[in-house]
Amino acid sequence: MPLVEPSLLEILACPACHAPLREDTDANELVCTSGTCGLAYPVRDEIPVLLVDEARRPA
Repeated sequence: MPLVEPSLLEILACPACHAPLREDTDANELVCTSGTCGLAYPVRDEIPVLLVDEARRPA
């Protein structure tokens, strides 16, 4: 099951660098596709939390 609706994912972008996001269903996050940014944003109760302060940098 997707974390967010596919139509919503198409229009969402990373707030830090404006690159597209992809789902990481195992971690329950939306991850920036930019090679230089790569921030991961949590999805809580089916709502993406697209705040840079809430994001984590994956290892």
